[in-house]
Amino acid sequence: MLTTIGASTIGTFTAFGQFGVFTWHMIRWLVPGLLNPRTWRRAMPLFYEVGNRTLPVIMVTGTFVGLVLAVQSYDQLKAAGFKERMGVLVSLTLVQELGPVLAGVMVAGRVGGALTAELGTMRVSDQISALTVMGADPIRQLVVPRFLACILLTPLLTFFCDLCGSVAGWAVAVLAKDIPSEPYWYYINYAIAKWDVMVGFIKSIIFGGMIGLIASYKGFFCRTGAAGVGQACTESFVTSFVSILVADFFIGYFMSGLYRGIYGFKSLV
Repeated sequence: MLTTIGASTIGTFTAFGQFGVFTWHMIRWLVPGLLNPRTWRRAMPLFYEVGNRTLPVIMVTGTFVGLVLAVQSYDQLKAAGFKERMGVLVSLTLVQELGPVLAGVMVAGRVGGALTAELGTMRVSDQISALTVMGADPIRQLVVPRFLACILLTPLLTFFCDLCGSVAGWAVAVLAKDIPSEPYWYYINYAIAKWDVMVGFIKSIIFGGMIGLIASYKGFFCRTGAAGVGQACTESFVTSFVSILVADFFIGYFMSGLYRGIYGFKSLV
């Protein structure tokens, strides 16, 4: 038992150290890569994969989340006499919390697994080793474009998720609950500040970067064989999902405390 615990502990710390070195190596190539046109040419197909092909799933998910939020919040707000402010709760929840998390989870499931499988297959078939033998840095050639695609497209996907959810909430409020359209949008514009949008934007950037790093790392260091690639894909999604939830808590806690320290208490009504 002691041997198993010790080996597991050593393996965990080794993995953290290996991931740290991998991250530092990627960051070292990131700034030169931003100035290199070849990096952007390599990233263009990944922009399509991360953005265009994930957008329909994001829009459908955001729409139905907005519908659910509107339906569930109406009765409570009506009982308190604030039913016209239903849009504030729907949009604020999407902008600060659910929008970035949903976009991150969708990118992790739709794109993270694909990136891990692609890099894992390249590792198994010795294509990454071939790049190293030819004198090309595989992290610069393969990881930096994928990281850029995730970190740049995740905020845009979050925006579309928030937009679809807010419009879906408006549809429930106006068409199903007989709330006038003008107060719905007026209170959203009144209550949601630039700070709320900034918090959601910061979260989406961090989540996108985490997904790009974790997916690339799992693909780079997957075990040999088809089973190793499949296990790496599963670990990539699970690790990304848990990391998003953990990071969401700490970022939200920090930003909430920072807001109270600067502006004081914020009322939704």
